[in-house]
Amino acid sequence: MRPSHIIVLIVILIIVFGASKLPEIARNIGKSAKVLKSELQDLSEDTPKAIETEETKNPEAK
Repeated sequence: MRPSHIIVLIVILIIVFGASKLPEIARNIGKSAKVLKSELQDLSEDTPKAIETEETKNPEAK
């Protein structure tokens, strides 16, 4: 994306949502991204533990 595309996108967003709603929308997107990031981090931390637990329960399964 070129800078001109980003400028056009911002202008369209201002026209559609209005300048007063944009900070609220940006805040909500930021909160959603933060929750998604923390959930992905929790998921990635849980995965090795689950694999390790299965290997220690049944080491002969390999």
